[in-house]
Amino acid sequence: MNVATSAVPNDLNAFWMPFTSNRQFKKSPRMFVAADGMYYTTSDGRQVLDGTAGLWCVNAGHKQPKIVEAVKNQIEELDYAPAFQMGHPKAFELANRLADLAPGDLNHVFYTNSGSESVETALKLAIAYHRAKGQGTRTRLIGRERGYHGVNFGGISVGGIVNNRRHFGSLLTGVDHLPHTHLPEKNAFSKGLPEHGADLADDLERIVALHGPETVAAVIVEPMAGSTGVLLPPKGYLQRLRDITRKHGILLIFDEVITAFGRLGAPFGADYFGVVPDMITTAKGLTNGIIPMGAVLVSDEIHDAFMNGPDYMIELFHGYTYSGNPMAAAAGLASLDVYKEQQLFERAAELAPYWQDALFSLKGLPHVTDIRCAGLIGAVELEPIANEPTRRAFSAFLKAYDKGSLIRTTGDIIAMSPPLIIEKHEIDQLIDTLGDVLKEID
Repeated sequence: MNVATSAVPNDLNAFWMPFTSNRQFKKSPRMFVAADGMYYTTSDGRQVLDGTAGLWCVNAGHKQPKIVEAVKNQIEELDYAPAFQMGHPKAFELANRLADLAPGDLNHVFYTNSGSESVETALKLAIAYHRAKGQGTRTRLIGRERGYHGVNFGGISVGGIVNNRRHFGSLLTGVDHLPHTHLPEKNAFSKGLPEHGADLADDLERIVALHGPETVAAVIVEPMAGSTGVLLPPKGYLQRLRDITRKHGILLIFDEVITAFGRLGAPFGADYFGVVPDMITTAKGLTNGIIPMGAVLVSDEIHDAFMNGPDYMIELFHGYTYSGNPMAAAAGLASLDVYKEQQLFERAAELAPYWQDALFSLKGLPHVTDIRCAGLIGAVELEPIANEPTRRAFSAFLKAYDKGSLIRTTGDIIAMSPPLIIEKHEIDQLIDTLGDVLKEID
C-alpha cells in the first residue's frame, strides 16, 4: 500500500483545525503522511525539509529509532496507569532525570499533558504556595505584552497576544502585563542579545508599587519569546526581573515550552541566560513531540511548603488523568537518552554561529526589516502589506512549502526552529529556499 495515497481523507469538513485558516486550507490541503529524520513526506510524494521541528517540538528529528522502540515496548508492557494515589516506575525515573538536568534547586516535577496545562499548573501552584505560607493576599499574576503562554484561560490572561485574548471575554481578573522587549528602532539586526531594553524590567517596580507587593503572586515570562516572533531578552533584562521578584517575595516563572531541551544549545533557557527562576514550564521537546506531555519543574521551597499536615491528606488538589502517562514517560526517558547520546544540546551550540551567519545572509533582501536568532532558532521580520497584515508572510509560507521547506509564520514574521540534527547543507537549503521566496513575493 502506498503511504503517499492511502492516508488521504475524502472529506475534510469535520475537523475544525487549530490556529489554521480552515477555508483556505481545505481548498488546497497540505498533507503530511510520513516523516523521517529532517524530512516530511507529503500526500503527493514530495519531501519537505522540516524547518520548524514540527511545531517547535521534534528537537531530535523524526522517527528516532530509540524513541519509537521505547513507546512500542511500553504499550505492550503497561498502556495506562492512574496517577491519583497510584504510580508506575517510569514516571518517577523521568522526574529524577529532569530534576538532575534542571538548574538550581528545581528538584520536583509535576506532570501535565501540554504547555498550556503546564502554565495553568504553575499559576495555580504560585497562588496556592503563597496561601500555604500564610500570604493569601498574593493572588495577582503578571505576564508580558506579546507573551504566549498557551490557550487555557490562565495562559491567555497572562499572555499578551491580542488575537489569542480578544474573543474570549474578560479572562482572569487581577492580571497585569509588563511591556514587551521588541525595540526595532534600537535593536534591529542585532547579533546576539540586544543591547537596549534591560530597563524595561523596571516597570515591574511600578506595577508592584501600584498594587502593593503583598498582592503579587508571580511573574511569568518566556526567557525568549518564541510564538510571538522570536523576541530575545535585552542584555541584563532577565537578571533584573529576577532581582526585583526576589526583592519583593514574588515567584518568577519561566515558560520554557519552546526553549527547553536544547533549542538554545543548553538544557534550558535558564542555563543559556544564566538566571534561575522558581518554576519552569515545559512540554514539546520533553518527549520529542512523540506523545503529548508537559512538566512543571518546581523549587524545593515551593514543593516543601505543601508538605504539611497529616500524611494521609492530599497536599494539592490538582492534576490530570494523563499526568505521567506510561507511554509519555517512556518517550520522555528515551528522548533524554537520545539528546545525551547524540550530544544534541552541544551540537546546537556548535551549529549556532553557522545558523546565525546563514540567517543574516538574508539581510538586504526585499521586505526584510529585521533578523533575530539564538541557538537554533531564528526569525525574519517582514514589512507588512498596507491594510493586509500577515498576508506577505503567509505567501512566503505557501511558496516555501511548494519549494520543499517548512517554515512558520506569526503575523508578518517568519520563524524557524529546525531539529537539532540538522546538517550545514540543510541549513543552506532552508535559507537558500527562503531567500528565493523573499525575492519572489510581492
